[in-house]
Amino acid sequence: MAERDLTYFISDLHLGAGYIADPREHEKQVVEWLRSIEPRCRRLYMLGDVIDYWYEYRYVVPKGFVRFFGQLASMADNGVEITWFTGNHDIWIFDYLPREIGIRVVDGCLVENIGGANVYMAHGDAIGSLKPGFKFMRWLFRNRFAQVLFSAIHPGLTIPLAHMWSSSSRKGATGKYDRYLGDDCEPMVPWAKQYASEHQDVDYILLGHRHIMLDRAVGEHCRLVVLGDWIRHYSYAVWDGVDMDLRVK
Repeated sequence: MAERDLTYFISDLHLGAGYIADPREHEKQVVEWLRSIEPRCRRLYMLGDVIDYWYEYRYVVPKGFVRFFGQLASMADNGVEITWFTGNHDIWIFDYLPREIGIRVVDGCLVENIGGANVYMAHGDAIGSLKPGFKFMRWLFRNRFAQVLFSAIHPGLTIPLAHMWSSSSRKGATGKYDRYLGDDCEPMVPWAKQYASEHQDVDYILLGHRHIMLDRAVGEHCRLVVLGDWIRHYSYAVWDGVDMDLRVK
């Protein structure tokens, strides 16, 4: 067996999204990619919005994603370290996936030394100047009392509503989330430059959320990598201990 010497980063798979023409084929492509990287994968970081909607009730979880979860479980059982950052679509991961699969779940940001490089990672939805409505929704979705109230609603109502909201949000974002708009319109770039100037030990800043592929210098020794998505780009980054490479499947 090949040495497990590579670290992979992916974001914004949006598995199960209503606007994806063939969700089963979409999941199959993700699983095939995971299988292809498994022999050399030492660490896998998933930077949010992996699932388009997920809510764990106390005794039940949403149906679907069996092949995806099974592949993650197989990788974890074989020694791959898996970290899942919650995004604005898959916030409500509690204890089921960590316990059953053996993954680490991070809500927020994390700076970690990965094979000699200091890497800042986050989904990216909290970066920049947030609109009041979006800021309120971020607070509400993480409020424990609101979560308890939400769990009291039958999933037959909440799941279709969540998918409808996601599809509407995605439709309204078409164009804005399909291309790089320049530094003046990309809050991630000035934020990353500021962060790099204040944390000169950080080598890479990895983000998702924006559905664009971007790799650029934001400091003398720091690069910003925005991971794209698995809706249009089928993109990911790989760290081999020397360089961070942004690729497409």
